[in-house]
Amino acid sequence: MTLTVQFYTMLAMFGMGGWIGLALDTHGRFLKRPTRARWVVFMNDLLFWIVQGLILFYLLLLVNEGELRVYIFLAVLCGYAAYQSLLKGFYLNILERIILTSLAIYRFAIKVGNLLLVRPIIGLIQFIFVIILGILNFLLRFVKWASQLLYSFVKIIVAPLFWILKILWNFIPHTIKNFFIKNINKVAGFLRKSKNIFVNLTSWWKQLFKK
Repeated sequence: MTLTVQFYTMLAMFGMGGWIGLALDTHGRFLKRPTRARWVVFMNDLLFWIVQGLILFYLLLLVNEGELRVYIFLAVLCGYAAYQSLLKGFYLNILERIILTSLAIYRFAIKVGNLLLVRPIIGLIQFIFVIILGILNFLLRFVKWASQLLYSFVKIIVAPLFWILKILWNFIPHTIKNFFIKNINKVAGFLRKSKNIFVNLTSWWKQLFKK
């Protein structure tokens, strides 16, 4: 490996050390370790270090075809130490500002969406619902009024027929009247017996089902 390649390798690994420090702080800020379960922290840490290792190895492939040297690890440590001492406080401040700004933009977008989309849609649904209820109320009142009008009309039409039948009934001989009355009483008695039989069968079936 030439001196130029070694120099580029050290610079790349130095930058990789700074990147690891930056990524580690970002990972810790979003992970919030005290509030997470241990297995969640373990899985996130494992995936984090696997990704960092893959990035480092890919960078080595680009710089020196993946050759490992002791100074590579020293350069990573130097880059990490430089980040911790010089850039950590500045980066965490910038990261916090970015998070707060993103949250403010998100809340603003939610409020705008609620004002421009959700509330008009809810208002439109409520308006349609009120119209439907009004139409149903109107139809119910119309049906009630029409039924009352029809009942009155039928009553007016049937009343003369009822009086005519009543007059004709007075001219019917008593034998025929008695015949109709007896038959009507028989039918009524049969209906009462049928009703009693049905009630008895129903009670018997309920008792049998309970047993």
